[in-house]
Amino acid sequence: MKSTAATFIITTIAVISIPAAIAFNSTQMQETTINQPAETQTQYPQVAVVHVNQDNYQAHVRGYGEAKPQYELSLTAEVSGHILSMAKNFATGLHVSRGDVLVSLDTSNYEQAVASAEANLADARLALLEEERQGEQARLEWKESGLNGDPDSPLVLREPQRQAAEASVALAEKELLVARRDLDKTRIKAPFDAVVVSRNVQPGSYVQTGTQIGMLYSTNRVEVQIPLSASQWGKLPLGQISESPNWPVTLTSSDGKASWQGKVTRVQQHISSSDRQRSLIITVENPLQQTPALFPGTFVEARITGASQDNLWQIPASAVTQENSVWYVDNQNQLQKFAANTVFSQGQYTYVTPPQGLQQANIVIRPLNTYLTGMVVEPTTEG
Repeated sequence: MKSTAATFIITTIAVISIPAAIAFNSTQMQETTINQPAETQTQYPQVAVVHVNQDNYQAHVRGYGEAKPQYELSLTAEVSGHILSMAKNFATGLHVSRGDVLVSLDTSNYEQAVASAEANLADARLALLEEERQGEQARLEWKESGLNGDPDSPLVLREPQRQAAEASVALAEKELLVARRDLDKTRIKAPFDAVVVSRNVQPGSYVQTGTQIGMLYSTNRVEVQIPLSASQWGKLPLGQISESPNWPVTLTSSDGKASWQGKVTRVQQHISSSDRQRSLIITVENPLQQTPALFPGTFVEARITGASQDNLWQIPASAVTQENSVWYVDNQNQLQKFAANTVFSQGQYTYVTPPQGLQQANIVIRPLNTYLTGMVVEPTTEG
């Protein structure tokens, strides 16, 4: 009886548990089916690209130099004497004009020399006149003598005496010219428009020939010598620069707060032994009248307009790898590369010649070392 009851209980439990288990497993399977992700799609690496087209670009060359006056003159005395007076504007920082008398020396000795030279010249001319008269008299006497032909000696007709008298006159004229020139040099003048950089004498000083009076800088123009490397020369149209008298140049101060417009006036035809470079000479007219003034001694940066180059790509400098390659994404979104033929670089850009048959492309801005040719990527435009 007990066995029958136990069997009944077990059977009842089994009847109840089996459907419950089936229901639980069915629920679990449904949940598993719901939570199972859809089929995974292929993901390709993203690369930032910039679209480029062929265009014309103009190079610019940058160089550095110091503004210097066209003329730097150490003004010296050409004669000796005491300084009697000096011009009021003969002082450091002031301007003087061409022909201004800056220093006047004592002239008494030089005036005496001029008077003496004039007297010597008068005596020489008188002696020449007397010799010419005596020569005429000698020729008349020779004719009246009845002798045929010329005399045996030129002394008879006084030709050598006349030549000596003429030479004395010429010498006296030269001596007078020198005396007058020395007298004129007692007034020391400015040879060009200039600014006084230094003055080395005072009123009452005694100067000798060669004594330095002062230093003058010309004010009509300044010149800037810009050394350029061979690669920089390659960016310049030398033929056009030589033919154009006003090839434009922008000069900027070292702090970037001031700028001036200049022009290339000449090109040096030698290479410096110190830096192995050749230089352009840039001039600025009337530098002290510029706004602001360009003072001699100013260190400047020169920006020179270069040659125009046709059919180039302008690409970011970061697009060129250390192996000098440029990567781009083709129409099938595959990576390709070519050797960079760089024409010139400027700022954050590099200008290259496109590979043959390719006029436009999506250039990879920052290529990685892991890139492989033919690799499929997802390009994203950044600029």
